[in-house]
Amino acid sequence: MVLRLLFAPITGLTWIAEQLQERVDAELDTKENLQKQLLSLQLAFDMGDMDEAEFEAQEEELLLAIQELDDAERQAQAE
Repeated sequence: MVLRLLFAPITGLTWIAEQLQERVDAELDTKENLQKQLLSLQLAFDMGDMDEAEFEAQEEELLLAIQELDDAERQAQAE
């Protein structure tokens, strides 16, 4: 029982670090997927599979999503 109390802060910090790592990994995966979607979108447009208006609308959505992830990452680092 005494050992649990002594190691509780370390255990808590370890848990927090694991949670942060999981969140960072998930955000990186999300950002990477968005970037892949953007590349795929560019290829589809270049090959003539979509018109310019459709391309621009989808491109804007993806770029905004990437920007939101970047902003969230900067805010998390500032805290």
